[in-house]
Amino acid sequence: MTARSSKVTTLHDAIATHVADGMTVALEGFGHLIPFAAGHEIIRQGRRDLTICRMTPDILTDQMLAAGCVSRLVASFFASGSAGSLYEIRRRLEDHDPEPLEVEEYSHYGMYCRYQAGASKLPFFPLRSYVGGDLPQVNDRIRSVTSPYGDGDVYVVPALNPDVTVIHAQRADEYGNAQVWGITGAQQEAAYAASRVIVTVEEIVPTEVVRSDPNRTLIPAHAVDAVVEVPHGAHPSYAQGYYDRDSAFYREWTPISRDRDAIRRWVREEIIEQPDHAAYLERLGRERLEGLQVGPRPSEPVDYGRKRL
Repeated sequence: MTARSSKVTTLHDAIATHVADGMTVALEGFGHLIPFAAGHEIIRQGRRDLTICRMTPDILTDQMLAAGCVSRLVASFFASGSAGSLYEIRRRLEDHDPEPLEVEEYSHYGMYCRYQAGASKLPFFPLRSYVGGDLPQVNDRIRSVTSPYGDGDVYVVPALNPDVTVIHAQRADEYGNAQVWGITGAQQEAAYAASRVIVTVEEIVPTEVVRSDPNRTLIPAHAVDAVVEVPHGAHPSYAQGYYDRDSAFYREWTPISRDRDAIRRWVREEIIEQPDHAAYLERLGRERLEGLQVGPRPSEPVDYGRKRL
């Protein structure tokens, strides 16, 4: 498939085609534009033995663990969006309940550097931020090397090359030119580091819209294998300019996650037994979604100019 071929597909088909058992899957979005809908579809399709890579594993990771999808986690900063603990992850790590979870922990910058090395086809990436910290003692993949330029020792992290990277974006054209504004994380690096890339978006727009503001194209078409229109595909996180973060959901998650049976019941009833993301949203209710809508706040226009004829 070339960059100039339409890559529009359904969420079901994107996951069925590109995500298989045993794969390493990056689900990136830094607080903003977290690909919840895609993660839910992975749960729905019953994928198993996945290695999940995420900066800040959050509620989505808790849900995928409860669904039995994940056997290994490569991540940084374990938190539920500042709204409480992730008790499914804690059960796995602290009590090995229902089984142990293999974890590779890094700092945020360490994860970013791993993606950067993977995207650049480098074997590792140097950084100084682990000096004086404890992570090198608990993660033997963080190593120290002597600088060939006489600058002493530096820490290095290995390249990370996921089989599949999944991101959510505000918009893309049918070819997969994905545009993002607002907070970004490691989406671009994670995409270029991966063998395959799935982009879910709030809306698919004409290519002329993308070309009218090309600097917003975070991931260009040549790096994308599938593009899927999934409105509210980041809920309960947010999509700048489309809807706000569902902070109530994050607060509600703590008692659900704390109860081993409750989280499994929630995952079964709200994800597995629902045919698709639209049905998930229907259960949330129109009133709740409307309460997350945001008012307009356009940026100042930019004049790119054109050659005078």
